[in-house]
Amino acid sequence: MQSRKNYKRIVVKIGSSLFCSKGAKLDTAMLSSISAQVSGLIKEGREIVVVSSGAIALGMSVLRLQERPKELSFLQAAAAIGQNELMDVYRKFFKEMGINCAQLLLTWEDFSERKRYLNAKNTLNTLLKLKSVPVINENDTVSTDEIKFGDNDRLSALVAILVSADLLIILSDVDGLLDKDKKLIKVVDKITAGIKGLACPTEKKTCVGGMISKIEAASIAVSSGIPCVIASGHKQDIIKSVADDISSNGTLFLAKGQMLDAKARWMAFGTKSKGKILVDDGAKKALLNKKSLLSVGIVSCSGNFSCGDIVSVCDNRDVEFARGKAGLSVKELEKIQGTRFAKEIIHRDNIVIL
Repeated sequence: MQSRKNYKRIVVKIGSSLFCSKGAKLDTAMLSSISAQVSGLIKEGREIVVVSSGAIALGMSVLRLQERPKELSFLQAAAAIGQNELMDVYRKFFKEMGINCAQLLLTWEDFSERKRYLNAKNTLNTLLKLKSVPVINENDTVSTDEIKFGDNDRLSALVAILVSADLLIILSDVDGLLDKDKKLIKVVDKITAGIKGLACPTEKKTCVGGMISKIEAASIAVSSGIPCVIASGHKQDIIKSVADDISSNGTLFLAKGQMLDAKARWMAFGTKSKGKILVDDGAKKALLNKKSLLSVGIVSCSGNFSCGDIVSVCDNRDVEFARGKAGLSVKELEKIQGTRFAKEIIHRDNIVIL
């Protein structure tokens, strides 16, 4: 493990629990510290992308709401008000450090549609070349259940994949993942059911997710070859400390082998599956040996996918083990599944094993 490797491109996720004190009031001292740390790393020649929660929480504060709204329109209104407050503070502190910052609001559609995905990637890469800080949040003002990420932990992992980051740092108000005896786990080399079982959902009124969503985000990152650290943002110079030595603080989740190429990362994690193809053991073995998926090995299919959409490929136990770009629509596939058909259903160049 190279704990002191030069991690140049880093995604830092800031949880709303960090800078929203009791009553969802903004902790400007915390944001000032984060901005100073990020600015210092940029002046060292590093590239930093910030994924920041907090819009809804700050909107709740401005609107004097004691409970997180359940009605979608109220959530969106709180986000619209709070996002403005959030970016005002980021702009103020980064400007004091002589650093420009930019706002990007994303939804699942920006990842699922390949053209929009590449546009977002190009924008972020250009901002980093300009030594600016992209501040990213989910576009809660327009997001619905169908296009929501669910939490910004997952979004931060997807952003890390999008920009081919060297490291993902998830900051919260906890030191990291604790074992059953409440002792910090320093390194996780494999995310198992037991590791996931150590997490519990958050009960904070302004937050979504909790440790389980952070572990799931770490799983996405490490499966793409990106190490992830979950640490407390309250520790002094925590971002600089982790950037210099990823094993210095918090819980380090080790990356799995080499990073997938950009197309494979997008298929595996950057887009929502539009359907499911169930295959037999023979087809699964062929796919694991880098062969194309043929119709004769397909047991069933479901969903509403068209030719060119990304679909999940599951084994006969209904466990997803691959994703790929469908060569036929679900209606076409239903007619020929289980038979011999000349055309590949998913070409081997368009399949990624999970």
